Amino acid sequence: MILIADGGSTKSSWCQLDEAGHRVYFNTEGYNPDFINTEGVVASLEKNLPDTLPRQQVTEVHYYGAGVSSAKKAEVLAKAMRQVFPQARVVVDHDLLASARALLGRQPGFAAILGTGTNSCLYDGTKITYNVDSLGYFLGDEGSGSFIGKRLLRDYLRGLLPDGLQEIFQQEFKLTREDILDRLYNQPLPNRFLASFAKFTYDHNNISYCREIVLQGFETFFANIVRHYPRYQDYTFNCIGSVGYNFRDALSQVARDNGMEVGKIIRSPIDDLVSFHEGELKK
Repeated sequence: MILIADGGSTKSSWCQLDEAGHRVYFNTEGYNPDFINTEGVVASLEKNLPDTLPRQQVTEVHYYGAGVSSAKKAEVLAKAMRQVFPQARVVVDHDLLASARALLGRQPGFAAILGTGTNSCLYDGTKITYNVDSLGYFLGDEGSGSFIGKRLLRDYLRGLLPDGLQEIFQQEFKLTREDILDRLYNQPLPNRFLASFAKFTYDHNNISYCREIVLQGFETFFANIVRHYPRYQDYTFNCIGSVGYNFRDALSQVARDNGMEVGKIIRSPIDDLVSFHEGELKK
């Protein structure tokens, strides 16, 4: 029995795959090693894994995670997985590789993530060959949920939300300036807090301001990241993530405006990622 997981900063989607090809899906929290240590991952897994999962029967774990940018970061997660699944061979890779494998399989191309954060790459069918650094939510992550949420919160705190949105936002979240700044500067996972407000722009997509800040986020994503890939217009635009999927019409328009044909835009890579590993098992 093997486990395959796609781990974002907010949520990890898992699939339990047995020898007969039966799939069982479940979710846990996301485990970004920039924000959590091994002990925290173990505690979360112990709390959130299904009681029906036979941990001693797991022979392989393939975990693809946000923030897995080095061997040291990967080991933070791998050590936790080995504790929880003591009989398993554990492989931890970057979630960007998961996205490329899910979107492109063994074919070369361009793949992106637009969820809580942003990432993108060129992929040769086996490995990532080129990556423009997204720089995280402090300096970059253009087009992501945290990027959109940051713009929304900044305008709210300055009293700049139009069309009655200031009052709607206040009634919905009941957050003071002090609440917001405390969550951003004193509490854990500020990127997840920022990204949680992207849903507000989706729920109020009938208001031009909400549509505009999403479009501007995607345009900035292309200007600062996508257009810096060599010959980027030679590739189709393929993307995974809740923000890319929920706003796929706007994202597709921006991609076409930048000379890229649109390929696959999907919410989660887990189904396609499991199929990739199923294909590897049959080789």
